[in-house]
Amino acid sequence: MLKSLYSGISGMKGFQTKLDVIGNNVANVNTVGFKKGRVIFQDIINQNIAGATAPTNQSGGVNPKQIGLGSKIASIDTIHTAGSPMTTNVGTDLAIDRENTFFVVTPDNPNDKNGASYLTKAGNFTRDANGNLVNSNGYFVSGVYGTASPKDKVAINITDYTAPDPADPTKTITLKFTSYSIDENGYINVNDEAGHSGKLAFDGTKYYLNSDTTQPDNDISLATAVVSNPGGLKKVGNTMFEVTGNAEAGGKVTIDRIQNNSGGTIISGILEMSNVDLTEEFTEMIVAQRGFQANARTITTSDSILEEVVNLKR
Repeated sequence: MLKSLYSGISGMKGFQTKLDVIGNNVANVNTVGFKKGRVIFQDIINQNIAGATAPTNQSGGVNPKQIGLGSKIASIDTIHTAGSPMTTNVGTDLAIDRENTFFVVTPDNPNDKNGASYLTKAGNFTRDANGNLVNSNGYFVSGVYGTASPKDKVAINITDYTAPDPADPTKTITLKFTSYSIDENGYINVNDEAGHSGKLAFDGTKYYLNSDTTQPDNDISLATAVVSNPGGLKKVGNTMFEVTGNAEAGGKVTIDRIQNNSGGTIISGILEMSNVDLTEEFTEMIVAQRGFQANARTITTSDSILEEVVNLKR
């Protein structure tokens, strides 16, 4: 059988995969924090008809004669360039101005040190009925506090706290937080109903308002992770990524405050949108379509030649 038949099949399969990736990119053109994919091809193997010969004093050199046997997918890369910023003016909509820095979310309570953690660029967070900061899937947005290394994780809960009663210091009262904001380093600035202001803090057992700027260790800030090779992250759906051994040595990232990670700054009121460029995707779609058609032509032409061979016997 003609080798071109199977070369054409391999080419069609490759361009089918390319079109699948392009379709997914286009479908997610408005997905917050989405990172587009890219397909790279490479040849499979080559049949050697004749080897190369080196030049001599009597004759020149001869190049090798080889026939390629098709193509295959070399890689399907995730491109982590920054997406376009979209201004929302919503205080819990957050973006990070660094391509390899991510927010940390967890399906379990972040206080569980053995719980699973995922990375995301989708900063469209909200506060649930219990006052916890969560993403659109209800996963907890992780915060960090304390001086340990790595930092202890904690849920970001903005509801109320207990404080000494000014009228009777032997008693405590519960004060509700009335407003909050998130600054460029991920700290949560809070105000309570008594007019006190400070940062949301956690001492290992309870939340409180810390107005003492000289004791910032227990202040909660959003947990972030800086990844050495973002392309090595594994997509797990819901615009989240899982750390792999090729993303970070040992398959674990350091979760810390963003200024400790040198991970850039957090911008409130802005979302990082998809990095899909429709112009590029439509161009690649044309390339994939024509490439598929060309490989289909290779198969039909090879079939016509085989038909001629069969018709030699009447």
